[in-house]
Amino acid sequence: MSEDPKPYEPLIEQPSGLAGIFAPVAGFGVTLSSMFRPTVTEQYPFEKVPTKPRYHGRHQLNRYADGLEKCIGCELCAWACPADAIYVEGADNAALPDGAHRSPGERYGSVYQINYLRCIFCGLCIEACPTRALTMTNEYELAGPTRAGLIWEKDDLLAPMREGMLAAPHPMVPDTTDTDYYRGEIAGPVAEQVEWVTEHRPDDPTIESATAAAQAAASDQAVR
Repeated sequence: MSEDPKPYEPLIEQPSGLAGIFAPVAGFGVTLSSMFRPTVTEQYPFEKVPTKPRYHGRHQLNRYADGLEKCIGCELCAWACPADAIYVEGADNAALPDGAHRSPGERYGSVYQINYLRCIFCGLCIEACPTRALTMTNEYELAGPTRAGLIWEKDDLLAPMREGMLAAPHPMVPDTTDTDYYRGEIAGPVAEQVEWVTEHRPDDPTIESATAAAQAAASDQAVR
């Protein structure tokens, strides 16, 4: 005949004496201590508190120093996204006229969308990107009045043109490969790229600053 099961014995030893009397009050220690602290009210949006440097905010598609896009349309970010919030379509640079490129190498991202209704800001997409084309900024104000407005297109995500960059499409720096771009060996546009854009898009607003940057780089190289 089997023995009767033993009554339940807690694994944590119960306090006794004064400790047992004040044990229920100890659970409210954090609450009681917070009651006497000054209340801090953040005056958002009139006073914005800076985010931490590694805060996961909205995404950004980066460019190389000469203006070419870093995204190569590989779709690895879309595959890595657990929320299926990213949609990418790649295209061939060979389809562009006269040897022009939007990114170094063979392909570029022709369509790039991020659905911020789905995005959970986990950062897995930026870890999957092989060219560091996709990064996350500190911007967190992404609310909007419509659902359609929270689906950001490529033009919304592209980083702004910096001083000295030349707007794509245009040829790569002569005598370079995509590997040279990946290694960060491209310091800016050169005269051949500026001449190509001047011929094909004479009204491009980035020609003036790119010309100055190319001339400065050429003079520095001549001095060396």
